[in-house]
Amino acid sequence: MAKAPVLTPQAEDFPRWYQDLINKAELADNGPVRGTMVIRPYGYGLWERMQQEMDARIKEAGAQNAYFPMFIPQSYLTREAEHVEGFAPELAVVTHGGGKQLEEPVVVRPTSETIINDYFSKWVQSYRDLPLLINQWANVVRWEMRPRVFLRTSEFLWQEGHTAHATYEDARDYAARIHRDVYGDFMVNVLGIDVVLGRKTPKERFAGAINTLTLEGMMGDGKALQMGTSHELGQNFAKAFHTQYLSKDSKQEYVWQTSWGVSTRMVGGLIMSHGDDNGLRVPPRLAHVQVVVMAIKGDEAVAKVRELGDRLKAAGIRVHVDDRVDIPFGRRAVDWELKGVPVRVEIGPRDLEAGTAMLARRIPGGKEPVQIDALADLLPKVLDEDQAQLLRESRERREARTSDVSTLEEAAEAAAAGGWARIPWADLGPEGEAKLGEQAVTVRCLVAEDGSVPESDDAPGTLAIVARSY
Repeated sequence: MAKAPVLTPQAEDFPRWYQDLINKAELADNGPVRGTMVIRPYGYGLWERMQQEMDARIKEAGAQNAYFPMFIPQSYLTREAEHVEGFAPELAVVTHGGGKQLEEPVVVRPTSETIINDYFSKWVQSYRDLPLLINQWANVVRWEMRPRVFLRTSEFLWQEGHTAHATYEDARDYAARIHRDVYGDFMVNVLGIDVVLGRKTPKERFAGAINTLTLEGMMGDGKALQMGTSHELGQNFAKAFHTQYLSKDSKQEYVWQTSWGVSTRMVGGLIMSHGDDNGLRVPPRLAHVQVVVMAIKGDEAVAKVRELGDRLKAAGIRVHVDDRVDIPFGRRAVDWELKGVPVRVEIGPRDLEAGTAMLARRIPGGKEPVQIDALADLLPKVLDEDQAQLLRESRERREARTSDVSTLEEAAEAAAAGGWARIPWADLGPEGEAKLGEQAVTVRCLVAEDGSVPESDDAPGTLAIVARSY
């Protein structure tokens, strides 16, 4: 009798496969309050690596990290009408504290535009104070009615950047820089996901923004996932919070602003982009464990894997030594495969006699014997090859499952079949977008014919990317 699979096969039930993988790979658990999650150490290790890579890019773009309170006076949100309207259904509001009713209710931050702008209005006095580039790593709360771990939770972790500029052009260019050089570079070259960089339609824009730039990834089932956004806020919040500066011409001017963010949703995107029926596959550049060195059995093998682990760490490889020979080797190997560690180096008594190790590669699959002394030189090349393979697979999947269509009906059919559709925005328009929405199909973004980001919503030749989404 055949053994039952460890995970529900993707083709059988993709959502169940996703939940199985999170549980079996020990990435996260559901929290005690509906819609919350507990991120387990291995899952948090993925998020930490995302933080490290993102933080370096954010600082390279000139932003500095700061921190603002999670409690926001309710009156702050009412100052920008479109903003409060957009977030009202998701707000968590505190009415009592210290055993007493509060004089003014406070909102648990859903995002920090309002509180940060209150302080920007104090900090910005002159053109010499601009641009002001601030980022914070924090948690936010948006009360989620249909939670799914990592993808949609009532509390999640993220970074949010907020900036103030002297001119519209400077703010526009900075939002585009974050979109392209921070988020796009990270998602393509570290996460190995071939995201589409585009512009949101007015209907899908961030509440209070004049333009939203998005990064959309195709998941393994053909649905789209919004991986991150960068917003041009214009002067909407500046006027609401009186954030002005004295210009070189000695005139009081309102600043132009941006905000931008990515979250633990990227962990969900990583799972659904690269996972297979055997578990997760982690891109080597992201992996906090790139190589696990495993002792199969025996004291000599234990000593050797510890020595090898130190040698590989000295070579700059992120290594974990698994010397738990009291646990069956097969069980350990399955656990590491579920977790998606790119490479396993397996050493037992026979391998020691031959001076070899068994090299098991998670991403392309397969095993082969290699000389132990060659591993320090060989592994960086292997990891680079496997990183490139994941990106190539992501690109090939998106290209193969994206159709060029000319009617609303064809767009809906392509999305229902588990793919994306490209349709001229001039042919679809807001009316067609609304009709697609009735079928749970959305316009994920607008792109130019050459794949670049359009300069405006109605730029000639603009195409709409249409799909079902998470």
